[in-house]
Amino acid sequence: MSKGPQRIRGTQDIWGEDADRFNAVVAAFDRVRRLYAFQRVETPVFEATEVFARSIGETTDIVSKEMYTFPDRGGDMLTLRPEFTAGLCRAYLSEGWQQHAPLKLATHGPVFRYERPQKGRFRQFHQLDAEIVGTDAPAADVELLVLADQLLNELGIADGVTLQLNTLGDAATREAWRAALVAHFEAHRGALSEDSIARLDKNPLRILDSKDPRDRPIADSAPGIDDFLTPEAADFFAAVTAGLDTAGVAWTRNDRLVRGLDYYRHTAFEFVTDRLGAQGAVIAGGRYDGLIEDLGGPPTPAVGWAAGIERLAMMIEAPRAYRPDVVIVPLGEKAEAASIGLIAGLRRHRVASDMAFRGNMKRRMAKANESGARFAVILGDDELARGEAAVKDLTSGDQMNVPLDRLADLLADRLAEIGAFEATGGAVRREADGTWSVGPAVRP
Repeated sequence: MSKGPQRIRGTQDIWGEDADRFNAVVAAFDRVRRLYAFQRVETPVFEATEVFARSIGETTDIVSKEMYTFPDRGGDMLTLRPEFTAGLCRAYLSEGWQQHAPLKLATHGPVFRYERPQKGRFRQFHQLDAEIVGTDAPAADVELLVLADQLLNELGIADGVTLQLNTLGDAATREAWRAALVAHFEAHRGALSEDSIARLDKNPLRILDSKDPRDRPIADSAPGIDDFLTPEAADFFAAVTAGLDTAGVAWTRNDRLVRGLDYYRHTAFEFVTDRLGAQGAVIAGGRYDGLIEDLGGPPTPAVGWAAGIERLAMMIEAPRAYRPDVVIVPLGEKAEAASIGLIAGLRRHRVASDMAFRGNMKRRMAKANESGARFAVILGDDELARGEAAVKDLTSGDQMNVPLDRLADLLADRLAEIGAFEATGGAVRREADGTWSVGPAVRP
């Protein structure tokens, strides 16, 4: 038998535990961004190609090798987004969001890059993204870094992740440092790799993070940025590091951490770990005060970061598998028809419910037990005729008959009681008269 169409290389079908991990990362991000008053925003999954070519830079690997670009039927060149920042900045300009600045924005979704698939990397992958647009205050950089740190703690993966921090200075700093770097690399041009020679004219800062063994001794001996920092740039970096210290966020200096494009300023950072094999970043970002101006807008300071959802999901503990609270076990056509109304009523009472449709009584009860549900509701013709259902506690084995018109209320109440009991370690219980008591209890 034919297997049918196969998924495209570099894409993924996320299901089961992997989907639970993915959703746990997104849910944690949503909780934390609300604590920091970041607004949720949605942008198109594709943009005019020039948005990315102008913002990311024509000389970068992303633009020259990795973007999914195509003409639409009208002849316009479009590109699937390889990252979020450029589209958010385009929206900031085209939608008139300047009037609301400073804006704290958060989003997540798929991004697309044609690169070699490897562990935790795909051609369609997913990112979290947080940005503060419209302020040049060092406090904005601090807030984004503290948010990222809190997200890692919320996910339970902060141990073994290190915040590496650097400054790229202001425009005057970068210009002086860039000139010194070009002079240094020109003096060693003959020993550089082909990629670094190509970068030398347009993107020399990228040589500093080259992975090619031929480049490393030259990059490691290159002049550092601290010798070129203006007093204003030094003060900005000092304010960021002081803010992190005050907030209790640990960091380490990495003076070789760079962002190669000219619109980057001041803070650059990566949260790195070796828990995914070779050391790699799980959250990365920086200040990009010149980007919106490069897109044709007014000078607009901004700072942001992105994180790969799949990479974070690989690091977290597997969430508890989904389980319904109740499984309905109908026996007979009339019972199956009646069960549709029963399960709808349970769900309206916020009781997670499923139904065992197939097989004989034994197989259906086996499904109920395998599901991890606390209760099975057994409904056959006899029970239906009496206007009752048999409710079985799948933990204790106890069983009782319950009027159908009270089923949803009783189960919702009982599950709330069990939840309170388990949440307090048995300190809260409900008495026979319906009141709640505090103190030693027998497990329900």
